Amino acid sequence: MVTRDETAGADGLEPAVGSSRVRTYQVRTYGCQMNVHDSERLSGLLESAGYQRAAEGADADIVVFNTCAVRENADNKLYGNLSHLAPRKQADPDMQIAVGGCLAQKDRDAVLRRAPWVDVVFGTHNIGSLPALLERARHNREAQVEIVEALQEFPSALPASRESAYAAWVSISVGCNNTCTFCIVPSLRGKEVDRRPGDILAEVQSLVDQGVLEITLLGQNVNAYGVSFADRELARDRGAFAKLLRACGDIDGLERVRFTSPHPAEFTDDVIEAMADTPNVCPTLHMPLQSGSDRILKAMRRSYRAERFLGIIDKVRAAIPHAAITTDLIVGFPGETEEDFQATLDVVERARFASAFTFQYSKRPGTPAADMPDQLPKAVVTERYQRLIALQERISLEQNSAQIGHPVELLVATGEGRKDASTARMSGRARDGRLVHFLPGDNEIRPGDIVTTTVTGAAPHHLIADAPIIEHRRTRAGDAHAAGQKPRTGVGLGMPRIGAPAPSPAAEGCGC
Repeated sequence: MVTRDETAGADGLEPAVGSSRVRTYQVRTYGCQMNVHDSERLSGLLESAGYQRAAEGADADIVVFNTCAVRENADNKLYGNLSHLAPRKQADPDMQIAVGGCLAQKDRDAVLRRAPWVDVVFGTHNIGSLPALLERARHNREAQVEIVEALQEFPSALPASRESAYAAWVSISVGCNNTCTFCIVPSLRGKEVDRRPGDILAEVQSLVDQGVLEITLLGQNVNAYGVSFADRELARDRGAFAKLLRACGDIDGLERVRFTSPHPAEFTDDVIEAMADTPNVCPTLHMPLQSGSDRILKAMRRSYRAERFLGIIDKVRAAIPHAAITTDLIVGFPGETEEDFQATLDVVERARFASAFTFQYSKRPGTPAADMPDQLPKAVVTERYQRLIALQERISLEQNSAQIGHPVELLVATGEGRKDASTARMSGRARDGRLVHFLPGDNEIRPGDIVTTTVTGAAPHHLIADAPIIEHRRTRAGDAHAAGQKPRTGVGLGMPRIGAPAPSPAAEGCGC
C-alpha cells in the first residue's frame, strides 16, 4: 500500500516507491448511460495510473462515486453511502473516497461540508483530473476540490476500460442546448459539443477490431448532432446524424447499431430513411415523450406537441414495420390536471410503446419547474403513476405476446436474468432491444455469441424462448468474454503510474 510518508515530487505526482502491492479501486455509478460510460473512462484512467480493479465483494483502497442529480433521492442515496464508508475511512486513513459526476458539479463544496471525510470532489468537465487529484490529496493530506465550468477536452480522448466484450457505448456529443424546465442536466453538463465524425468512426472501428458486435451512439440529444462541432473548421450540418448512421453501416463486423436519446422536436425524415436503409441499425427507437398533454409539454418547454410525436412514430413504423418503440414519461409535473394526465394515457394507448421508463416528477432545486406553483401532492402523483404503470404493462404484454412463435436473433448477454440460474436459462437481447430468456440446451453458449431461437412465452418486461436453438454462432466477442478480455479505447495522458509496477502479463496474454 502507498503510505503517507512515501513522499513524491513537488507536484505530488511522482510514482511512489516501496509499495508492496498495487492499490485497488471501485467505481460506483448512479444515473444514465452517460454516467455508465463516464465510469468506464474513470476505470480506464485509474488503471492507466497504476490502480487495479478490486475483486467483487472486496474492500477497495479507493472508492469513486460517479453521481447523478436528476432525481431528488440521488442526494440521499449518495450521502447515505458516504456515511457507511466513514467508519472504514476512520479505521484506515490511507483509504480514499472520491465524488464526481453531476451531483458533485451541482453541490461543489457542499459535499465536503456534509461528508468531510471525502478526499476528492471533481466535476463533469474534468474527469481526467481524478488520478492527479487522488495523488495530490494523498501527498498533501487534505481534500481536493476541482470543479471547472466548461469542457476542457472531449472525454472520449481519455482511456476507457470497457465493461463488456461484446457491446459498447460511443459518445457522439456532450451537453445539451435544450432548456426543459424539469431538467438540471444542461446546467451541469454544459452546452452541446459534438465530436468530429472521423473521431467517432475511428473509435467504433477500434471497438469492432477488438471483437465488439454492438455499439450505442450516446448523446443528450443525438439527432441534434452536427449543430456544434468541437472542431470549428467543420461547418454546421443538420444532416450529420443520418450520415453518421449510414457510415456505421459501412464498418465490417459491426452487427448492431443503436442510439439514445433523440429529441422529438428535431427528429427528421433523413434519420428515419437512414435507419431503414442501413441493415445494422437496429429496428428500435427510444424517444422521450414525457407528457401527452400539449399544455404540460409547453410548461416543460418541450418544443413539440402530441400529434407531432405520434406522427414521427407513424413514419418510423411505415418505414420499419417491426420497430420496437420505447419512451420516457413523467407523471405529476407541476400544474398537471386529471385532464392533462388523461391526455398522457390517451397518447400511450395510441403509441403502443413496447416499454416505457416512467417517473414521478421530482422537484430539483435550480430548475424552473421547482419554483412553479401548483406542485402536486405526493398521493395524487403516486395514484396517477400506478394507473400509468398498469396501462403500459398491459400494452407491453400485448406487444410481447405478439412475438410468440416468431424466430428471434439474440446477442447473448451476461447477468440480465435474475432467475437464470434457477431456470437453467441464459439471457440475450433481440435486435429490437427486447430482453429474452432462453434455454441453451446442450450448446456451449457464451455471452457475446449470437443465437437464433423461437419465442415461446411473454411477460410485460421480457420474452421466454424455451424452444430448441435454431442456430448458434460463436464470435470473437464470445472468445474475448470467455478469456476475460475487455476492449480498451482512448489514449493515455502521460500520467505517472502510482505504486509498484504491475506484474508482467503471462506469456500467453495478448498484451494489449
